[in-house]
Order: sequence, then structure tokens, then C-alpha cells
Amino acid sequence: MSTAILTGQPVPGSSIEGDLRSLGFEVRTAADAADAETLLAQVPGDQRVAVVDARFVGHVHALRLGLTDPRFPLAAIPGAVTAQPAGRQALTRAMAREHSAGGGAPADGDTALAVDSLADRVVTALDADGATVHRPELGSLVATVPTDPQTRNEARQAIAAVDDEAIRLKSAVKARDGFFTTFFISPYSRYIARWCARRGLTPNQVTTASLLTALIAAGCAATGTRGGFVAAGVLLIASFVLDCTDGQLARYSLQYSTLGAWLDATFDRAKEYAYYAGLALGAARGGDDVWALALGAMVLQTCRHVVDFSFNEANHDATANTSPTAALSDKLDSVGWTVWLRRMIVLPIGERWAMIAVLTAVTTPRITFYALLIGCAFAATYTTAGRVLRSLTRKAKRTDRAATALADLADSGPLAQALARALRNPARRLPGFAVPALALLGGAAVVATAALTESGSPWPAVAALGYALTSGLAVARPLKGALDWLVPPFFRAAEYGTVLALAVNAGVNGALPAAFGLVAAVAYHHYDTVYRIRGNAGAPPAWLVRATGGHDGRTLLVTVLAAVLTAAQFKVALTVLAVAVALVVLVESIRFWVASHLGGAPAVHDEGEPA
Repeated sequence: MSTAILTGQPVPGSSIEGDLRSLGFEVRTAADAADAETLLAQVPGDQRVAVVDARFVGHVHALRLGLTDPRFPLAAIPGAVTAQPAGRQALTRAMAREHSAGGGAPADGDTALAVDSLADRVVTALDADGATVHRPELGSLVATVPTDPQTRNEARQAIAAVDDEAIRLKSAVKARDGFFTTFFISPYSRYIARWCARRGLTPNQVTTASLLTALIAAGCAATGTRGGFVAAGVLLIASFVLDCTDGQLARYSLQYSTLGAWLDATFDRAKEYAYYAGLALGAARGGDDVWALALGAMVLQTCRHVVDFSFNEANHDATANTSPTAALSDKLDSVGWTVWLRRMIVLPIGERWAMIAVLTAVTTPRITFYALLIGCAFAATYTTAGRVLRSLTRKAKRTDRAATALADLADSGPLAQALARALRNPARRLPGFAVPALALLGGAAVVATAALTESGSPWPAVAALGYALTSGLAVARPLKGALDWLVPPFFRAAEYGTVLALAVNAGVNGALPAAFGLVAAVAYHHYDTVYRIRGNAGAPPAWLVRATGGHDGRTLLVTVLAAVLTAAQFKVALTVLAVAVALVVLVESIRFWVASHLGGAPAVHDEGEPA
């Protein structure tokens, strides 16, 4: 239960008490600042508390935005301030300051004090203390404390002139989204979100429904029949509609949470990659083996995401972050048609899933994967080239936080870490471009060796040892160079590509599906690392990285297994390794996110680029 403390002179006919109760607040009335301080102390420390001027006039949605958003410890709008448990101490200090300063209820006719409400004076005190107070953007929504009957009537007329429900629906849609999502999904999915909100459904429930729908779609695709493919395409679009709805429901009802952000992001990847597997199974029923294409699509898509994550983390808090390339990009974004064109050619999730769904329904899995690989390869080339140009033309000083995030994304195992410590001094003398070059060359060597040698050859294992050496040298110094953000995606491409090449060379039924499972399990671990960093929760524990071997250890292990085992035995080994990695990373991940949710971790909601 949340508590709202009403202060100031009550106004006959005011709806503020009813509005606050409709938002889930228990309302208490304070006669003056001393009474408000006493009531504040009586509210349990684990509950949200708000101080609201009894003369407040405004839209209910303005109150909702200002007083119920779980992402901010302290928030305020004119005439109201709120604190979650994390901000309670700051609010208590500010309230005590106002009481000791002699702030009390304004006398009748005291206009100066009437303008300066207790809630607003508390916010001023919070600002003076250096506390971070969130002030939501209200736009045309009204939130004010009128000083006389005339201004009160004017405020009420302004409220009547603006439909806050229409604004609430509009704000439920993500500000920046893809063309397909913006024009073909959001116009009606926002109403589905409102329907869900009015029935008490949570975003996490809608997210789960989206996952189940996608898994059913994958099952339909796995039948290998034309009817199954058509049903799969329809259900995949339905899953995407629900995927948009969960975020819109979160924004509509302000139901943000750490667990919800993780579920939304993780389930998106699970849905897409499960669908790839369903297509591959369906194709196999028709006599066409496309597992290599399915695995290639997953590798390419995952590497694209790692490029996005690494670049964003490298430049998250970079100083002097200017670039002519970035300026040109901003200029292009000011021209309407180029905005949508540029959002479409990067093949975000809406466009990508729409393409997959249509091609599944009307063509074959092989054609679907060919189109997906071509489209994703073009998008990856376009976005990566642009980011490389930005990095080379900007003069930015990157922070220790960025270097730490990139090191965590690198996922270096005990072997690479030991080599990094041993090679720290030589690494300091390397030129700036050498770090990503080492990661690229070492990774390319092991993938090429795995692809070009026969099954059972020892040379991929030798190349994997060289890869561990170059990987250790690449991370031996902080990743603060202009292009050092390329190191994690190069590592991902090397590890996943090696598994793909070795599974293809094995030439035995079941090797590629087993490799698909292994890459999926490892990719989950890498995505989980990203979401922890995004949620300011830090990297996965060191024991987990050691237990899973890091990218270098897993690459070496897989190449050794391919060299010493028969093709049939290698397939079994890949399967066992996939299950083992999946169990370890899933158990730890679920434990961490559930514990974070139950432990009251700060709420998170992802408003980044469409994946």
C-alpha cells in the first residue's frame, strides 16, 4: 500500500482524494508541516509515500506519471512529491528542514505562502541537498496549485480541453520504433494494452503469452506442411503483436520492473531462435537439411546484437563525443523519408519477423533463411560501417566504466585471463588499432582452419591455442581504444563460427542440431551478461565464467573434442556440452533475476533501439 499525505488548505469539491485513491494511495491529511512530518514518520519504510498539496488541480495521468513510476526513487510534479523506500531518507531530511525553517500551513489570504506549497518547498530542499528528483515530461497535461478561484477555474477548463486518456494511449507507444511496428502494429496494439490493463493483466503475463504463441508457431513450422507453415507465419505475427503489447502495457500502467525488462529481452531471443529451429525441423521433414542455415542465421543475428551492445556501452558516457559522421546522421534524421528508410534497412525486429512470417507462409524454409541471411548481412554491414566511421572520426575519451563493460562482454575465460596478465607489459606497447586486429585475426584463423580442414584434424585445436593467445593479448589492457568495442563481437563470431564449421565438417546427422543447441546456450549467457550490464547489475559472477570456460576455453574444448572423437561421438559431446552449459547459465540467471526482483532492485524499462 502507498500513502499520500495531503497538506494545505482543503478545497470544497476537490477530487484530489478520490484521484489519489484511484491510483492506490491511502490518503491522510496533515494540518501543517509538523503534522506532515509526523505522518511521514508513521509510514512504514518499505512503502511509497507522497506529499501532495490539497489544492492540486490536474489530470489524473499527471498524478500517475509523477507519483507511481517505479523507476525513480524520488519524483515530483507541481504540487506533489513522492519517494520510494530508496528515497525515503532524503525526503525525511527535506521535510525536517522545512519544519525547522518554520514552514506551516498558510494563513487565509496569504497568497505568497499559498503559491509556495509545502510539497514544492520540499522539492526545493531536495534539490538543495543534491538529490536526484525525476520530473516527468507532462506536455499538455495539467498539474498546478491554483492561488485563487479564478486560476482554479482556468485550470479546470484546461483540464477539460485535454483528453488525458488519449495522451496516455499515445505515450504507451515507444517513441522510436521501426516502420512496420509504427504503422502496422501500434495503431491497434495500444488498445489491446489498455484492454489488458483494465482487466488487471501484467506486462509479464503478456510477455509469457507472446513466448507461448511463438513456441506454438515454431511447432507449426516443424510439421513441415504448407498448412503448418501458414499457421506458423500467422502465429509469429500474433506473437509480435503481443510482444509490442507488453511494453505498451508497461508504459500505459507504469508497471516497470527489473524482472520484466529481463523477461521481455530474453524471450525475444528465445522466440526467434526457437522459430529458426522449428523451420529447420520442418524442412527436414520435407527432405531438406537447412540446419547450417538456421545456425548461421542465429550466429549472424547474435553478432549483430553484440555489435549494438558493445558500441553503445563503449560510448555510454564518453566525453567530447562528437563526430562529423554523427552530425550527418542527425541531419538525415531531420528529413522524414530518410528516417523510415534508415530504420527499415537495419532490419529491426518488426521488419525481420514480418519478412520471416510472410516467407514462411508462401515459400520454403530454405528461401526464408536465404532472405534472412542476406538481409541481416546487409544490415550488419551498414550499421557496423557507420559505427566504425563514427568511432574513427570522433575524439572521445572513454571511461573506466566503458572499459569494464567491454571486458565483461568479452567473456574471457581463465586461459585468456592468465595470458592477459602475462602479456600486460607487451600489450601496452601495441598501437591502438592492434587490439581489434588481434581479435579479428585470431578469430578468423580458428574459424578458417575449422572450416578448411577435414573432420578429426588436430589443426583447429592448434589454431584455437593461437586464438587464446591473441585473445589474451587483446584484453591485456583496458579496452578504451576507438575501435575496441569490436573485440566482443569478434570473439562471438569466432566461437560461434568455429562450432558451426566443425559441425558441418562432422558430416553426421544430428551434429548441426547439437551445435545449434550449444550456440543457443552460450548466446543466452552472452545476452544475459548484456542485460545485467544494462540494468546496472554488474557482470555475471566470476565462478560462472570460470565454470563455462569463457569464449577461449569453450573454443579450445570444442576443437579438441573434434580432433580426438569420431564424428558420431563428437555429436554426442556437443549435445552433452550444450545441456551442461544451458543448465549452468539458466539456473544462475533465473536465480539472479528472481532474487533481484524480490529484493526490490530498481525498476528498469528498455527504451533502446528495436532489436
